[in-house]
Amino acid sequence: MIDFRALEPIDVDTLYRWENDPAVWGVGSTMAPYSRKQLWDYVDSYDGDIFTARQLRLMITIPSGKDGEVKETVGTVDLYDFDPVNSRCAVGILIAPEYRRRGYAYDALIRVADYCHKRLSLHQLYCVVGAENEPSRSLFEKAGYKVSGRLRSWLRSGGAYSDAFIYQMMLSFDRVGKQGAVEQ
Repeated sequence: MIDFRALEPIDVDTLYRWENDPAVWGVGSTMAPYSRKQLWDYVDSYDGDIFTARQLRLMITIPSGKDGEVKETVGTVDLYDFDPVNSRCAVGILIAPEYRRRGYAYDALIRVADYCHKRLSLHQLYCVVGAENEPSRSLFEKAGYKVSGRLRSWLRSGGAYSDAFIYQMMLSFDRVGKQGAVEQ
C-alpha cells in the first residue's frame, strides 16, 4: 500500500506546511516556524547517509491516478539519534491530517522496522510519546512497540509539564514476524 522514497526538492512546500503546523509542535521539539529557505537548505544539503548524518528521512507515498504509477506524498518517517555502536535508532512519524486513520502510519512503522532490521542490522527502535497522545500511543503499541518507562514532567507546553512514555521495539535476527514486524 505505501512506499518510501528519498527526500526531494519538490518536498520543500510540503515540509513547510507540515513543519509549520502548530498542532504538531507539541509532539516534537519545534520552537519556532521554519522558513522556506531553511527547508530548502536542509533538502539541498541532505544526502540520506544515516551513518554520516545520524538521521534518515523517508517520505511516505501511496499510488494515485488511474495507473497507480503517480505517487502522492502522505507523510514522513524520521530515523534519528542513530547509534551504530549500540545498534539503535529513534523513530518519529507524521501523516498529513487529510490521510490519517487509513493505516498508512501503521504500514510505515512495520516497513521501517523491517528496513532497520534487514538493511541497517539494528537491534532496537525507540520513540518518546506524550502520555496524553492516545492516538500515537495506540499506533506504536499496535505496531509492536512496548512501553519501557514513564518519563515524569518530560514535555513542556507553555508553562506546564506533562509525562511521556518511552517505547521500544527489539529487532531480533531470529524472530522476525509476519509483515516484517519483529515479535517480542
